[in-house]
Amino acid sequence: MATNSNTVTLQSTITCPECGHVEAETMPTNACQWFYDCKGCGVLLKPNEGDCCVYCSYGTVACPPIQEGKSCC
Repeated sequence: MATNSNTVTLQSTITCPECGHVEAETMPTNACQWFYDCKGCGVLLKPNEGDCCVYCSYGTVACPPIQEGKSCC
């Protein structure tokens, strides 16, 4: 999560629910990421119901708009 109102964390670690592969990624600031290809097993990850993006579903850090208290894309 952001440490203050001016700082947004752009690094998040995605964990694949299928194979458990862990990958550190840099989140985009200009768009939501709705799909992610697991680099371990190749499965296409999609957000869980109620989440706006793959980072909110599988990442260690929520996407930038959510960190800023805004609605996601």
